[in-house]
Amino acid sequence: MGIPSKGRMAEDTMKLLEECQLKVCKLNPRQYAAEIPNVPGMEVWFQRATDVVRKLLSGDIDVGIVGYDMLREIGNQDNDLVVVHDALGFGACHLAIAVPNSWENINSLNELLSDKRWSKERPLRVVTAYMNLAEQFFAELGFENVELSTADGALEAAPAMDAADCILDLVSSGTTLRENNLKQIENGRVLESQGVLVASRSALLNRPGTLEIIHELLERLEAHLRAEGLFMVTANVRGSSAEEVATRLASNGGQLLRGLQGPTVSPIFSPSTDGSNSKDGSFYAVSIGVPKSRIYETVKEIRKEGGSGVLVFPLTYVFDEEPPRWNALMNHLELDTRDYEHLKVGNSR
Repeated sequence: MGIPSKGRMAEDTMKLLEECQLKVCKLNPRQYAAEIPNVPGMEVWFQRATDVVRKLLSGDIDVGIVGYDMLREIGNQDNDLVVVHDALGFGACHLAIAVPNSWENINSLNELLSDKRWSKERPLRVVTAYMNLAEQFFAELGFENVELSTADGALEAAPAMDAADCILDLVSSGTTLRENNLKQIENGRVLESQGVLVASRSALLNRPGTLEIIHELLERLEAHLRAEGLFMVTANVRGSSAEEVATRLASNGGQLLRGLQGPTVSPIFSPSTDGSNSKDGSFYAVSIGVPKSRIYETVKEIRKEGGSGVLVFPLTYVFDEEPPRWNALMNHLELDTRDYEHLKVGNSR
C-alpha cells in the first residue's frame, strides 16, 4: 500500500489508520518502508502523492490512499484504477478558478468566458498544477481561447505578476485566495476532492490475498467513519414489558428515539432491600444511537417517557453485516459476493 509521505494529507492518513487500529509502524523516521502489524502480509510505502498514483498504474503497489484530485489528474480515469472508498473524511477541498478581485464585472464562469478581451491572438491565460483536468474542463465547455501554463507552487502570485490572468488551483478555506486579492466565481468549481482509497484492478483480480486485505480495510474504515459523530444514550425506563417500552418510545419519540434500526430494550433486575423482586414495577435498559447534535434533545424525550440514570458515551465503531462499499466493489468487479462470505466471519475456505 502506498500512502503520502509529507504534508497534511500524510498526517491525516496516519491518524485515520491509527484510529481504525491500523497503526503504521516503521523502525525509524527516515525509512520509506513500513508495516501494519494488524494486517500481516502487507507492506506500506511512503511516497509522494503523485507517485502513489503512478505506482498503482505501473503495478508497483496494489492499493493506495491519495486525494481524489491527484487521482484524477495523474490517473486520468484509467480503467485499472478502482476507487474502493470515495470518502475517507479528510483532505476536503475543491479545484476551482480564481480571478483578481479587481475584476468587478466578472463573478461567474459565463462572464469570464464571454469577456471580449479573449481571442485566439489574446487568449485567457490560466496557470495551474492540474493540466489534464484543466484541459478537460475547458474542452468540455468548448472554450478554445485559453492558454494553459503549469506551475508547482505560489500560483496565487501569478495574476499580480502578470504571468497569468487567473488561476485554477485547490481551495479549502479560501484564506490564501483572499490574502492574495483573488476570488472564486460562480460555477467555477472543477472538482470536489477528499482522501480516497484506491486499488489496482489487476491486483484485485489477479494477486492472491489482495481482496482479503481490501475487505479488512473496508471493514475497519467504514465502521469507524460511520461511528464518527454518533453517541450511545442509555437510560432506565419503567414499563410493563420490553415490547411496550419499545413501542412507546418509537410512537411518542418518533425517529429520534428509534436509533440506528430501533431502540435496544433489555430487562433490568431490580431487587428490593430484602432481596425480593421490586414491587414498584419493572425497569428496562434502553440504548439508542444518536448524532452528537441531538444528544440533549434525545435525553429530554427519554425523560418524558420516565427515563432516568441517563448515560451518554461516544461510539468508536459501527459494523454493518457487510461493508456497503464491499458489495459495491464486488458488483464493479463482476464478482460473486457468495464466494467471499467466509471473510465476514473470519473462516478459512
